[in-house]
Parts: sequence; C-alpha cells; structure tokens
Amino acid sequence: MSPHTTSTPRFLDAVRPGRTHWLELPPHRASVRAARHATRARLAAWQVPDEVCANAVLLVSELVTNAVLHTLSERILCGVQLLPEKRFRLEVHDGDVTGRGIPECCPDLDDEGGRGLLLVREIADSWGVTRSTLTGGNAVWASLATAL
Repeated sequence: MSPHTTSTPRFLDAVRPGRTHWLELPPHRASVRAARHATRARLAAWQVPDEVCANAVLLVSELVTNAVLHTLSERILCGVQLLPEKRFRLEVHDGDVTGRGIPECCPDLDDEGGRGLLLVREIADSWGVTRSTLTGGNAVWASLATAL
C-alpha cells in the first residue's frame, strides 16, 4: 500500500501554543532518540494514554530514522499537534529537495531493515507524504486517536 499523497497539504498549526510542539533536529542518528523523548514528553503532558503514546513514539522513531538515513537533509523538523475529536498528528519534514519522495517498502525476508513504513501503515489511523513548504523536502505525517 502506498502512502496517501495530498495535493493541498495541511501542516501543523504553528500558532496554537500548548497544542502544537515543533523540534528542529540535525540529521544525526542521535536525533532519533531526541525526537522519541520529546514526543513522549509532549504526549504525556497532554495525558495521552501510555499505549497510544508508545505507538506514537514508535512512529516518530521510524519517520525520523528514515529522514536521517535516506535523505541529504541539513535539518529535520519533527512536530506533534493535539487535534479536535481526541486525535493528534505527527509530522516529520526533511530537506530532501531531489523530489524522489518516499520509496515503496518491499524488504526481502532476510533484510534487517526496510520495514519502517510498513509499521507506520499498520499503526497509524492515516498517514501520507507530500512536499514540505517548510523545508522544500518531504513531509511525512501520521495521525492517531488519543485513546484506543
């Protein structure tokens, strides 16, 4: 299954303090841990249940890992926003201006990696990719309900 690509992207609303949190990260492996910790802390502050929080942290980990390993980004933006109707949205923006987009994931059984987007597809209620107006690269997003 390929991601849903939107023609009119809706990025996180940066003008809603207390409901939106952005983190700018360097393109290093240590940024994955920083993104996990920041996401966990923000969702805990919003009193998102532990199991849902764990799923969101896994999604952020996979998306930031992809941005670090598979793009030539100088920076990565990671955001989370609390939405109406007991939902939240995660976004990871990279700086890959090559226009390649997100590759299909078709790992072989013996491959050690390549399953991140399969996890995203299975865990997220919805997800997709579009071009980022913030970085010029890819913006990969996923949304989840705040309760199971």
